[in-house]
Amino acid sequence: MENKNPFVDKIYNFEDRLVRFAGESIFFSRDLEKSFENEYYKNQLIRSSGSAALNFGEAQGTLTDKDFIFKLTLVVKELKESRNSLKILDYINEGNEKNRAYLLNETEELIAISSKMILNKK
Repeated sequence: MENKNPFVDKIYNFEDRLVRFAGESIFFSRDLEKSFENEYYKNQLIRSSGSAALNFGEAQGTLTDKDFIFKLTLVVKELKESRNSLKILDYINEGNEKNRAYLLNETEELIAISSKMILNKK
């Protein structure tokens, strides 16, 4: 992946942002050097970023606010896991620095949005 910010184009649909985040996490992971450590955090990042998008898809099909809130809490959990994987990769200076920063920033925004959605449903 090149050093262009993939998040510069604004997407206002939350599901589409989650899908883009999962996809960009995959692109970022593909460029990591092969090592045991990188493989571990790469796999974690791919699973957790994708799971956030998938759980939001399930949230849209819920029948009650309680179920919606539960699914959204899973989205937040998976986004926080993604953030931690990215922070560890940042700490050990793995992967493209700019792309890592873009992903970390997007993770923070997605966590804030999904947390606000939960508060609005309570």
